[in-house]
Amino acid sequence: MSRIGKKQISLPEKVEINIQDGREVSVKGPKGQLHWTLPGGLAIEQEGTTLTVTRKSEEREVRAMHGTARSLVANMVEGVVSGFTKELEIIGVGFRAAVKGKALDLSLGFSHPVLHPIPDGISVAVENNTNIKIEGIDKQLVGQFAADVRSYYPPEPYKGKGVRYKGEKVRRKQGKSVKR
Repeated sequence: MSRIGKKQISLPEKVEINIQDGREVSVKGPKGQLHWTLPGGLAIEQEGTTLTVTRKSEEREVRAMHGTARSLVANMVEGVVSGFTKELEIIGVGFRAAVKGKALDLSLGFSHPVLHPIPDGISVAVENNTNIKIEGIDKQLVGQFAADVRSYYPPEPYKGKGVRYKGEKVRRKQGKSVKR
């Protein structure tokens, strides 16, 4: 049995959950609403203020998805209650970011500005032109948006320039040394 899969999910007072056919999960809270369908072979049951994800068979694919499904439902509950946040830092001379309408405008030393569209369900704020704060209720969407923005110019090891997560340590390299 999956250690994570057999853990119960406790529901806060502000959260309403709707389960249809034992697989369709809809979670509604103060920050919004999320929907998800469990993979085949798994079911979800509500007992008072707790949720339990169970599996119907011992097939390899079903066992593999048991803990994942429980974590995704727990993240849905946490997202509608408190939301998720990712913070990025831009390091480099002349590198900056700004929000323009429904797009994030990044100046990262290329010959053109990079316009990255902001999906629905996410709010992006830029402080001091170099700190980007991404907030939303869907953990996967927030994390994917942050990873996409970081992928335009990942931190490089020689000068440390680029887009990095706040608090991320970049291992620096020494570079060339001239021998005489």
